[in-house]
Amino acid sequence: MTAAPPTPATPPGGHAVATDATGAPTDAAGAPTGARPWAGKRRVLASAFVGTTIEWYDYYLYGTAAALVFNGQFFPDASPLAGTIASFATLAVGVVVRPLGGVVAGHLGDRVGRKSLLVASLLLMGVASTLIGLLPTFAQVGWWAVAGLVTLRVLQGLSAGAEWGGSALLSVEHAPARHRGFFGSFTQVGSAAGMLLASGSFFAVQHLLTVEQFAAFGWRLPFLASAVLVAVGLWIRLGVHDAPEFTAIKEAGEVERAPLRVLLRDHRRVLVVTIGLRLAQNAVYYLITVYLLSYLTSERGDSEAGVTAVMIGSAVGLVTGPFWGWLSDRVGRKPVTIGGVVAIGAFGWVLFAFADAGPLALLPLVVILGMNLAHDAVYGPQAAWFAEQFPVQVRFSGVTVAYQVATVLAGGFMPMIAALLLAAGGGRPWLVAAYLSLLSLLSLAACVAAADPAGVRARAERAARREPALSPEGAL
Repeated sequence: MTAAPPTPATPPGGHAVATDATGAPTDAAGAPTGARPWAGKRRVLASAFVGTTIEWYDYYLYGTAAALVFNGQFFPDASPLAGTIASFATLAVGVVVRPLGGVVAGHLGDRVGRKSLLVASLLLMGVASTLIGLLPTFAQVGWWAVAGLVTLRVLQGLSAGAEWGGSALLSVEHAPARHRGFFGSFTQVGSAAGMLLASGSFFAVQHLLTVEQFAAFGWRLPFLASAVLVAVGLWIRLGVHDAPEFTAIKEAGEVERAPLRVLLRDHRRVLVVTIGLRLAQNAVYYLITVYLLSYLTSERGDSEAGVTAVMIGSAVGLVTGPFWGWLSDRVGRKPVTIGGVVAIGAFGWVLFAFADAGPLALLPLVVILGMNLAHDAVYGPQAAWFAEQFPVQVRFSGVTVAYQVATVLAGGFMPMIAALLLAAGGGRPWLVAAYLSLLSLLSLAACVAAADPAGVRARAERAARREPALSPEGAL
């Protein structure tokens, strides 16, 4: 049953108050107000967290495998550098098609609903990942193996293009206005949990199997496990409904017939700014979780230290993601995000200085610095901040296109660009660190230009608390 839109009730004071179908007071988004704003929202938050966790588990499995095994399994005749670049190129293919998946999902999500797209994206990702686990290698079928790998990566990219926007909006639109950062962070935490599962699964098979067993069949096991996880995610998502904020628009017949056209015609500036908000965050994430694994293997001869560090950082992200989202509700999205972007700009230099000469036993602390203190300060509030940039009629299209275009520009190509910049720098990583700093400057400019409704509200609330209450004699 579709949730009824909020209806106005008139209390004795004469001011209309929005209520839901049960008569409980709601905010402008149709979400309940009061001391327990998340009452009745557990399944929504579980859908955002569990579904996104499974979706990104599948997606990040590919990145880990691309860094560790795909060069040998699918490009065995290439030189080490060429094989690594080819492996990362197949990783980038999935990122390139994400905007296409986002455009299609945005159009349908703004017209049909958020939930339907989330169910479809989870099914598509699960099928593609399971088939990667069954794919023959280059040694078995030659270039057909590469064609199959690229095709399945394309399907993963289309699914990922639809996933984030729908999950982010489902959680944010169900949230009270004062808690959107915290609610939206459950979608973001799903990314950290997915990476934790992906890196943890590879860590487990690497340590439980011999090197020969891992190369022969062990790397397939995490992909095959996707089938079971997707079944769990579907069960949760099928029980969730779209938020009243969207259903009211849909039932009133006010959805846009061509939301992408309206977005590009009326909201171009906001779209460009929102793309900029993501550049540095996505680049540093791919740098840590994908390229660092390859860099440590080639420069330090250690393929496990990076996986372990990423796994620890992902676990810490289960706490830091909600914390930064919560903090952005209290002080505004802008100051929290600016702090994270500045930290990202400096982090690349610290990371490579440590990766070249530091004790790898302390690598998890460096990864926590970059992933949980710098990256998560940007990523935690991101779902809410993106949603707040666009009106509900084009919101799915807006957040999805911005998110996925930024992913192409700064994310999926980052490992390949980093490998090329390393070679251009004579084997020294200073160009890679400089590139990350440049992206951080672009994100900083976007932060300054972006609207921050949460910050406006937070400042108004602080001002109200500082202002002394008027006595009855002084009241107007």
